[in-house]
Amino acid sequence: MADLTTAARPYARAVFELAQASGQYDDWSSRLAFWSSVSNDDDMDRRLHQPGLTASDKAGLLEAVSDGLDDQSRNFLHLLAENGRLELLPDIATIYEGMRQDTEGKVEAKVISAYALTDKQRSKISAALAKRLGREVSIDNEVDKDLVGGAIIRVGDLVIDGTVRGHLEKMERAVVG
Repeated sequence: MADLTTAARPYARAVFELAQASGQYDDWSSRLAFWSSVSNDDDMDRRLHQPGLTASDKAGLLEAVSDGLDDQSRNFLHLLAENGRLELLPDIATIYEGMRQDTEGKVEAKVISAYALTDKQRSKISAALAKRLGREVSIDNEVDKDLVGGAIIRVGDLVIDGTVRGHLEKMERAVVG
């Protein structure tokens, strides 16, 4: 995973610089998200790994399912295919979005909770995180029925474990030593 992320970073930076120069952040976000989901599709994965398929053929497969690609997008797909890096598309998309959020002063927080958050809870968590991080925060809520109560909040490398299980484990470590 770390190797893929390291390999994906220069490609993500190049795309980000293209988007920044042209002001096409949304377009590149959409393209990368689409290519990421397409490349994760089992059927497409089988097609991309057929023996005898050239780099140009592989890029052509992704082009064929993409609507109205400009020359930069087409060149980017061909570059990835020629370098044998199409599998990096999901990582490139993730890194690109992180760079975009940094530039725009935004961040996404993943909140894992036992139940879906209400709008009021989302607002309170978002406001508290915005105050702590100094950025605009959007909330992505994931429900995990295995949690007894509380929530786990992930923002980049920051993890806040406010679950009942987390508190019990912390107390156990304090008692045991």
